[in-house]
Amino acid sequence: MKPFICGNWKMHKTVEEALSLVKELLVILPHTVYEKVDVAVAPSFTNLYPVYQVISGTPVALSAQNVYFEKEGAFTGEVSVDMLKSAGCSYCIVGHSERRRIFGETDEWVNLKVRALKDAGLIPILCVGETLEERESGKTLEVIERQLNSALEGVDIRGADELVVAYEPVWAIGTGKVATPSQAQEVHAFIRQILEGLYKDLAKDIRLLYGGSVKPDNVSGLVKERDIDGALVGGASLKAQDFAAIVINTLEVV
Repeated sequence: MKPFICGNWKMHKTVEEALSLVKELLVILPHTVYEKVDVAVAPSFTNLYPVYQVISGTPVALSAQNVYFEKEGAFTGEVSVDMLKSAGCSYCIVGHSERRRIFGETDEWVNLKVRALKDAGLIPILCVGETLEERESGKTLEVIERQLNSALEGVDIRGADELVVAYEPVWAIGTGKVATPSQAQEVHAFIRQILEGLYKDLAKDIRLLYGGSVKPDNVSGLVKERDIDGALVGGASLKAQDFAAIVINTLEVV
């Protein structure tokens, strides 16, 4: 399976800074990389279209970080799937723990967003993950199962390339802590098992990413695992050299 590396820039970078970052990234990454690794970047809303204008015609894909599930209307501050498509997006992150924890997004809202993206032909990067308290109380798999089943309720996919799932343990996001490859693999294997129950043979080809303090020096150990097909990268994606190193180190273990 072709690995996928996506950089989530979160609430960083002005337009000028975003353009500088993506231009540097395009220069650093050898064109041959894209034959074996898929790459995407996820800037903030204000940077989507400017970044798209730079990467259009290149193998680098564009992802949004969030979306609202209504098609249009009086929803001040929100962005629809059609707006994302018109800005050049192919992917959209949904269910990130920061959206759940800080902004109170529920499993039901995540499901509505996944459905809206699916209906519009955009690919959801669905995030699931447990808190430190949930892991220490032995509830990791219970939480993952609930989040997955809820987010994918009523979501019919016909091809494995219509969905990406990212396991991001909340306790590893922005903390410098990272799940060991074996810890991550255990959860990824469980996610694959749940997807098999939902989508049968398609499940083996749905790409599962790991996210949570991914860096150049730990990504290869993660993607060597059987069910880890790439990474959703946070802080390390904000520096072109670091993000390029993550992509290249992934390539070396493919």
